[in-house]
This record gives sequence, C-alpha cells and structure tokens, in this order.
Amino acid sequence: MTGNSQIAFEFDDTKPATTAPVVVQKDVVQFVAVKPKTKRGRKSLKDMVSEAEMVQLPPDDELSKKLYYSIGEVGAMFNLNPSSLRYWETEFKHITPRKNKKGDRFYTVADIKKLQLIYFLLRQRKYTIEGAKDYLKKYKDDSLLRYDLIKSLQEIKSFLLTIKADL
Repeated sequence: MTGNSQIAFEFDDTKPATTAPVVVQKDVVQFVAVKPKTKRGRKSLKDMVSEAEMVQLPPDDELSKKLYYSIGEVGAMFNLNPSSLRYWETEFKHITPRKNKKGDRFYTVADIKKLQLIYFLLRQRKYTIEGAKDYLKKYKDDSLLRYDLIKSLQEIKSFLLTIKADL
C-alpha cells in the first residue's frame, strides 16, 4: 500500500451502530450503517399501549356460539402468549379453565370475560399484579359490572368523537 491510503467513516445518528465495510475506491474504505432486520427485546410503552387499545373481543353473541375456547384461541384474542395466560391463572384465582386428561386448558365465556377484566387492569390501567388482585378483592361482585360500565362509556365517547370529527 502507498502512504496516501485513506479510510473514511460515515456517521448517521438515526441508524443503529452496527456497520459493514464497503470499498468505494481502490484505497478508500467507507463504513455504512446496516439496519438490523428484527427488533428484539422488550416492547416500548408506546407499542404496548397501542396494542392494548387494539384488542377487541367478538360480541357476546359470537362468543357464546362455542362452549370452550383453547388457550391458543384465547391468546389470539388478547394478543398474549399462552405462557402469560398460564401465569395469570396461577396468580388470579378467578380464572379457572377446565382441563382434560392431557392437561389442555379450555376457557368458557365467563373465563374470557374475567380475563378481559384482568387484561384491562394490567395492560390499559397499568396496574401491577398485586394492585389488580387488590382491586378484584375490593370490588368482588361489582368488578365485571364496573368494567362493562367503563366499556360502554368508552364506546359512547368514541361515538361522540366520530360525530364531532364529521362536523
């Protein structure tokens, strides 16, 4: 190599720090940032809030068509892993799915409604598990009624906001 070799670096703060060398000219090497293909790790709070708002269960008429739902179907309804549902089952005594001899869990419509309340407390209201347990203890019989009231008020609010946007 000659004494006039140069190495140029490009720095761009908007891209991650991983770089790959690219040869531009004979003795000039530039490093260009490479964007990773997958996003790993924890989800950001913004992503979690948007996912929590997107969860919509089917109407009661459609839910009651089946007697039992598998853990995979319930996980798909709430965008949760089956392991999260199993953990919630150990933490909250309100959730008691039926199990067959093999150990597969089958959730009733009542179990799904209870899971919906717990999901609301943990994901949307940002309660801790202990806080959600205290809430369920405090409002034993009224907790599902309170949740239905909140849900109907949110639907009314969204309806009024759409009317306001149309004006």
